[in-house]
Amino acid sequence: MRQRRLTPLSATEGSAIDLTPLIDVVFVVLIMFILAAPMLELDKVKLAQAPSREQADTTSMSSLSIHVHDDNTVWINKRAIDSQNLGAILKAIHQKDPKLRPQLFHDQKAFFGTYQMVKNAVEEAGFEELDVVLAPSK
Repeated sequence: MRQRRLTPLSATEGSAIDLTPLIDVVFVVLIMFILAAPMLELDKVKLAQAPSREQADTTSMSSLSIHVHDDNTVWINKRAIDSQNLGAILKAIHQKDPKLRPQLFHDQKAFFGTYQMVKNAVEEAGFEELDVVLAPSK
């Protein structure tokens, strides 16, 4: 018997990689993202322009101020309240004066969950707008 010599495959016979399945998968994923993107709902925050000093001095003190401190305590008009009573208190304030615009002063060290809880309570109370007041970084 004669021994057959093993020769490596030439470059044209087997080393070419078929990229067609990879490209098909990429197009399918791209189409999925294009279809799913409009369905995503994100909260949008519309920033207001800062009032001038003259306007800030003339603003009435009748606004509703909500302070969230670094220890996650919630204060309404300089009075500490229990977070469980937040919704009921805001509903009562909204019934007295529905034209109030609540202003939220949130400490940077407080949790985001506290902000979300206050925001949800303000929405459930019936207020249409919430001003988020940011303090300049120190």
